[in-house]
Amino acid sequence: MNFDLIVIGSGPGGYVAAIRAAQLGMNVAVVERESLGGICLNWGCIPTKALLKSAQVFEYIKHASDYGITVEKASADFDNMVKISRGVAEGMSKGIQFLFRKNKITVIDGFGKLLRGKKVEVTGADGKKAEYTANHIILATGARAKALPNLPIDGKKIIDYRKAMSLEKQPKRMVVVGAGAIGVEFAYFYNAIGTEVTVVEFLEQGLVPREDPDVSKELTKIFKKEGIKVLGNTSVESVDTSGKTCKVKTKDRKSGEETVIECDVVLSAAGVAPNTENIGLEALGIQTDRGLVNVDEFYRTNVAGIYAIGDIVPGAALAHVASAEGIICVEKIAGHHPQPLDYNNIPSCTYCWPEVASVGFTEQAAKEAGYEIKVGKFPFSASGKAKASGSASGFVKLIFDAKYGEFLGAHMIGANVTEMIAEVVVARKLETTGHEIIKSVHPHPTMSEAIMEAAAAAYDEVIHL
Repeated sequence: MNFDLIVIGSGPGGYVAAIRAAQLGMNVAVVERESLGGICLNWGCIPTKALLKSAQVFEYIKHASDYGITVEKASADFDNMVKISRGVAEGMSKGIQFLFRKNKITVIDGFGKLLRGKKVEVTGADGKKAEYTANHIILATGARAKALPNLPIDGKKIIDYRKAMSLEKQPKRMVVVGAGAIGVEFAYFYNAIGTEVTVVEFLEQGLVPREDPDVSKELTKIFKKEGIKVLGNTSVESVDTSGKTCKVKTKDRKSGEETVIECDVVLSAAGVAPNTENIGLEALGIQTDRGLVNVDEFYRTNVAGIYAIGDIVPGAALAHVASAEGIICVEKIAGHHPQPLDYNNIPSCTYCWPEVASVGFTEQAAKEAGYEIKVGKFPFSASGKAKASGSASGFVKLIFDAKYGEFLGAHMIGANVTEMIAEVVVARKLETTGHEIIKSVHPHPTMSEAIMEAAAAAYDEVIHL
């Protein structure tokens, strides 16, 4: 069969690209070897949020007295939490099936591989192969958990994020290796339901090491208060899984001191690796760099008619980035004139509790870029809405260019800040200045007032501090 477009992979990059292409009048097929929606929908973004919500509700119940409510002893039903999470994922995957039917998109089950002549070979679960041709082919094969040499994932004692979402039994003790978004989200979840958690991070900053240091310090303080052990600037030397438990040997990178941590399971959360093996890149001469596919600003590879988006190209491995790239890619294919993606205005969100959200320059990065800056910070402890809702931890930190008032960046930690960051993304897209934020009336009482107040703090106009 011949198509206008074949998309290999149906994650948030692939399925969004396919639907947009169908809207633009293309005859589209999607090749998927597992479940529609990819890792994000089935094993990442969506089901993890269901688990995290269960943990948050359980914490609310444990602290019910803070809200004037008396609750008899509650317990976490780990098996049911996992079941609910899987149900959410299955429902969302069915939603993608509906959208594909609605947009007349053909689904081809199996593993897709590029062949010369704009062909895709698909190997089904039964081993049978079939060939399809297309005028354009988008690679959206996503990524998987990165395997570290000294931390071989066996799916039993050393696990990745997929297994962490579907364990048969709640572990009593867990070591999480890696303190990025995946690591801290699972650390929060398991600690909230009663597992003893230790987080080990190689980088010196510790928790969420790519966020602004002020955010990292605040989250570390909160995690430690909740009983989570945090070891920053620490390497994992080895893991002994020969006994009933795991023995994790760690090394403080500053002092050289070694420690052995005993636990039931180790979660490897040290990032992701692109799925670019065995998909035909070498045979077609498609250029790559350290496993990532080289593309231009419209996601064209060096081979005409072949494109790549999402976690297999340089840039942040985020679902919303993949979706944006997919839309830009197909709109360019259709002859439209989309703007290239501004990678300095991509929001980053971490859904532990409190949540973390950011966009743009950190304070240090802004200085290194040569800006003279103004920084405003507003704590949620001074927010009426945050205090009233029992969510006074955290703050909003905003960074502006002192000369022109350009909105350089925002860094937030607190309740529901992942919902608040979009205001900053839109403001930066519209080239809004600090003074315009201050003069934009924010509703009271809301958490979002902290954005206005932080902007005012940068210009010495803050009212509630």
